[in-house]
Amino acid sequence: MHMTDRGLLALARHEGLVPGPYRDVKNVWTFGIGHTAAAGPPDPIGMKRGMPVDLDAAIREAFRLFRTDIQTCEAEVRRAVTVPLAPHEFDALVSFHYNTGGIARARLTRHLNAGDREAAAQAFMGWQKPAAIIPRRKAERDLFRHSRYPGGTIPIWAVDRSGRVDFSRPVRRLSEDQALALLRPALMPPPPTIPSTPAAETSWLARLANLPSTLIRRT
Repeated sequence: MHMTDRGLLALARHEGLVPGPYRDVKNVWTFGIGHTAAAGPPDPIGMKRGMPVDLDAAIREAFRLFRTDIQTCEAEVRRAVTVPLAPHEFDALVSFHYNTGGIARARLTRHLNAGDREAAAQAFMGWQKPAAIIPRRKAERDLFRHSRYPGGTIPIWAVDRSGRVDFSRPVRRLSEDQALALLRPALMPPPPTIPSTPAAETSWLARLANLPSTLIRRT
């Protein structure tokens, strides 16, 4: 079992994308879409600090690592959960585990394996630290319980050489089609340079809309 495209997009929205090494809320050096040294190489602490000269290349690298890290998380969720799952339930659990690393020891997993899905849904809210994570926990709970996927673009945030992220305003936003082209490169031709202006954005999406429908996977 693997995450659906909608699940991957929801997770990427929760994480956001930082195209340079940054310190997360626990002071752990991180890169891209939540990649840390615990997930495997490269170790963000050894990466070049600050905003990259080639932003498009950094975005592609962030998605490449995200795809690799997701495979590990999916396997760990499959091992921890012993009951059949609906696709939206699996998406919610992988999102939870990607953020917490706690699927094997979480109370929600024990409830789920015992057949109590409602208790499992409520147990998502047992992981609320820091307080800023509460909206994400609620979204994961609602996805697990009601198949309610969040929508919207994926923000890309600026970062300085000290690893501090500027969350005041994203430097760019990726549409769902742009993100899917980066998430599923084997199914789509290499994406063109990601535009930064509204006019270029319209032109890029118009070209993408003309691709054969078989090249664009949606769930």
